[in-house]
Amino acid sequence: MKKIVIVGRPNTGKSTLFNGLTNSRDALVHDRPGVTRDTISGRIPNRPWMVFDTAGLENVKTGIAHNSTDMAINAIENADAILFVVDGRVGLSPMDIEWAKLVHKKSKAPALLLINKSESNKRLADIHDFYKLGFGEPILISAEHKRGFDIIYEFMDKLYTAESVVYDESDNKIKIAVLGQPNVGKSTFVNRVLGENRQIVMDAPGITRDTVKIPTHFYGRDIVLMDTAGLRRKAGVTDDVETLSALKSLDAIEKSDIVILIVDATKNIENQALSIAARVYDAGKILCVALNKWDLVDEAERDDKLLKLKHQFTNSFHQIIKPLILAISAEKGMGVQNLFKRVYEQWDISNTDTPTSLINRIIEKLVTDRQPPMSRLKRPMKIKFARQSGHHPIKFTINVGGASDIPESYTRYLRRGIATALHLEHLPIIIEYKKDENPFD
Repeated sequence: MKKIVIVGRPNTGKSTLFNGLTNSRDALVHDRPGVTRDTISGRIPNRPWMVFDTAGLENVKTGIAHNSTDMAINAIENADAILFVVDGRVGLSPMDIEWAKLVHKKSKAPALLLINKSESNKRLADIHDFYKLGFGEPILISAEHKRGFDIIYEFMDKLYTAESVVYDESDNKIKIAVLGQPNVGKSTFVNRVLGENRQIVMDAPGITRDTVKIPTHFYGRDIVLMDTAGLRRKAGVTDDVETLSALKSLDAIEKSDIVILIVDATKNIENQALSIAARVYDAGKILCVALNKWDLVDEAERDDKLLKLKHQFTNSFHQIIKPLILAISAEKGMGVQNLFKRVYEQWDISNTDTPTSLINRIIEKLVTDRQPPMSRLKRPMKIKFARQSGHHPIKFTINVGGASDIPESYTRYLRRGIATALHLEHLPIIIEYKKDENPFD
């Protein structure tokens, strides 16, 4: 698949353009310059292109901005095409000229010069100055209003004219979101899986802001890793950019198939981590809790610490019987492959079908061992028939007669019994009831 990279100085509208081209809101957009730090990627619908949104190019020698610029330069060097974005309201700046020279030096890929924020001719600076950048005729666009996108699409189509290529828009890759509180090692974990320093890693919280989706192949499977911003308690969040980042992290739960919750094994588990786990369970996603930095835990304390942490998670949730909790070291690579082996196993189990006869035998025994309670109307609940009705999460539909107000405690009893009998202890299970209507009522 072709790679088209969006570059330019900070605050020219690159992330807005990325969202417009991908028909998404994956890139964090804010008026403040320098919000984008990592290079994020997305698919352009109906075209064989992946588009990459880069951090604003800045001439600094150290710090986060320096690392972000290095990643942007790496993206430029590997691009098949480049969209160089400038701000039409501000006009040509010395930084535009400086970074245009860098693009010419680092890449021979065809480039399209886009003058963004061109909604009103009255507010435009002298656009002829932009010819000095050496990219040819500039194109007026408004990323916010998707104006001028037809020319961008024409540019891409001319570069890729293989009409015989059929592009499959479906995506069967397993989507794995990596969540956790700030500074627990999420980006280090992602870099370990990728085998490269794709994500910025610094010993400070709040480095990752966007949810970065990275297609890759690891341990025999095609997956999409989703590195997210760290989630803090609401009381600790005072910045609106961090608030937006947190919302994108929570949105990643809904868009994922599997969630890997990274926690710092050297510290006590906070309620915030338990709250994240509860969201994952409620969303019906497969959860794996990764105890990172396990190599830093004293060997004499490991057994007791692991047992304590497992009790803490197990006692916090009724939705699942045995949370999948694994010790790893993202920095050393210890336990990472085993973690993926285990989550792949759970994904495959979640994708299987339970024979209807088997599920009915299991439920029949559970009902015999513990009779359903009477309804508020003092009617007995009669379980008549059950079947599996969904995957990811696994769902069972039970046809009942009589009572319509089945208490949650009995549903939990059935869920636990089914999970134990079918060895689904690590997976979320949904039970829904369908009332049989009596035509003579």
